[in-house]
Amino acid sequence: MAEAAQISTNAPMTSSRRTYNRALARFVRHRLALFGLAAIVLLVLLCAVGPYLWPYNDLRIDIRHRFAEPFSGAHIFGADELGRDLLARLMTAGRVSLTVGFAAMAISTVIGTFIGTIAGYFGGIVGTALMRFVDAVLCFPSIFLLLALAAFVQPNLLAITLVIAATAWMEVARVVEAQIRSLRERDFAVAAQALGASDAHIMFRELLPNAIAPIVVASTLNVARAILLEAYVSYLGYGIQPPTPSWGNMLNNAQEYLSTAPWLALLPGLFITLAVTGFNFVGDGLRDALDPRLDLP
Repeated sequence: MAEAAQISTNAPMTSSRRTYNRALARFVRHRLALFGLAAIVLLVLLCAVGPYLWPYNDLRIDIRHRFAEPFSGAHIFGADELGRDLLARLMTAGRVSLTVGFAAMAISTVIGTFIGTIAGYFGGIVGTALMRFVDAVLCFPSIFLLLALAAFVQPNLLAITLVIAATAWMEVARVVEAQIRSLRERDFAVAAQALGASDAHIMFRELLPNAIAPIVVASTLNVARAILLEAYVSYLGYGIQPPTPSWGNMLNNAQEYLSTAPWLALLPGLFITLAVTGFNFVGDGLRDALDPRLDLP
């Protein structure tokens, strides 16, 4: 009897470990996801550590080297119209853009998960009202909604992060609502309800952990979306303000030099493309790796 109890206790743990190993193996086989992960790690390390190791400051003006071309001297990526080192500015700007991306993702995921869980669990009038509100917000093009909100706030890192998060939680809410609505009729949820568990316990301790996979995928894709939105709003002059660099406002500053110094626009655009593509590839890889249908015999 003791051996049978031990086997019964270890069975869920063994099954969970086997599912994790299968998901990890599928992710490793996804070459684009590995490329995206490598690109993200490289960008994060470059932006987090690079400014401490690079001899040039992102705000140091050197008129003698203004418009220095890439790989033509001490400034590896060249210099801008004021002689500021472009690589130093790209690394500092990456800190800002990636911080906005990760912070906006975290905030929007929390908001979307909470609203989606409430709507999916209770359904009825509450669920319908919440999801119709989500649909109403989704009717507005996100960039116009973002610009409308940004016009009423003081442009700084915190304000831009909150504004982007306020326009990015709706997709998460839709994904979570569908998952919770599907899970609430499962045997384990019905059993928890029959045992007298509270609604909060069932929602956040029973249902939500079983919906974590699509939430992780949606969150990963939301980072890419937040980086793009920050670039949009900063490019249009409503986001991070100079002299603090971001990839978006670097593009804005470079537009009048496209014909004479194209690298001022190409390099920030390349960093934005690499970051967004990397997060999208990782999101696609996670979607495939965490798909429960692939575990079926």
